[in-house]
Amino acid sequence: MIEFDLGYFKKVAEDIFRCDSPTGYTKNVIDLIKNYIDSFGYESRILHNGALEVFIKGEDSSKVVATSAHCDTLGLMVRSIKSNGKLALTALGGPITPTLDGEYCVIYTRDGRKYTGTILSTSPAAHVYKDANSKSRNIDELEVRLDEKVFSKEDVEKLGIQNGDIVCYDTKFMITDSGFLKTRFIDDKASVVILLMLLKYTSDHHLKFKHDTKIYFVVYEEVGHGASMVDKNISEFVTLDMGCVGLDLAGNEYAVSICAKDSGGPYDYELTTRLINLAKENGLTYTVDIFPFYGSDIGAASRAGVDFKGALIGSGVSASHGMERTHIKGIENTLKLIYAYLVK
Repeated sequence: MIEFDLGYFKKVAEDIFRCDSPTGYTKNVIDLIKNYIDSFGYESRILHNGALEVFIKGEDSSKVVATSAHCDTLGLMVRSIKSNGKLALTALGGPITPTLDGEYCVIYTRDGRKYTGTILSTSPAAHVYKDANSKSRNIDELEVRLDEKVFSKEDVEKLGIQNGDIVCYDTKFMITDSGFLKTRFIDDKASVVILLMLLKYTSDHHLKFKHDTKIYFVVYEEVGHGASMVDKNISEFVTLDMGCVGLDLAGNEYAVSICAKDSGGPYDYELTTRLINLAKENGLTYTVDIFPFYGSDIGAASRAGVDFKGALIGSGVSASHGMERTHIKGIENTLKLIYAYLVK
């Protein structure tokens, strides 16, 4: 069974999590991931939509199997520049917007400049605004205060900032001594790191994959069409994404979640059962769960007309799309399950 290298996980996780990559602005993280893949000696190519495909020749070419993780995250975009020099926002994906009030951010312009700022309520001062505590924190009631001397729309435009510029907010990346990964965008950068750890291990130990394998580092998942571009010749597809924690769900931060059904319907019964049995046989801590408000790259590939068996696994994540957290044990169990499926 694959060994979990905590030191390597910490190094790669910091690289990946600190690389801003909201959906629609993923070139930098794809280039970073490709550099890792190249160093492992695997063949890869960047697709037209910006995703990265890795092809690995397996011991058995009778079928092609696939796995994926998405490297695009939630984010924001400049909707308009206000007359007072503040930036109005539109969301990329579905962040829990009240958690953004007070977050530091970076604005990336189309001509390569970047500026810092703070996301704030439009009633940000308790000594000025009667509704500072009670005002809604939906996206229309948040704005960016730039760290520049600006008083008007014209002042902001002189900086090169325009509608459609990307706004990235702070990840707050941290790994605690007690083994918690607490950061934004565990969905789904933890899975990106898991697949990089898998490929480093198989490369270092000269291990063969069971079948011809396609590994995808997907973009645009957060807006619903991430894996619509996967190879139509695959026959099985196990995607890695976050597992849900809360309410009556079985998932927790220390286990690998195996999803039986999400809001798009059930996952393939036979393949899901096979993953459950692999988890049992390898002594992994796992749960089987229903994700009530959730879609994944399996759904995107299915809607694109790809004919395959689909399944979903991932480490349990607390507070998804907000201040997320998982545990090293959940990540380790997920790594071991995808290894058992693809390699062992």
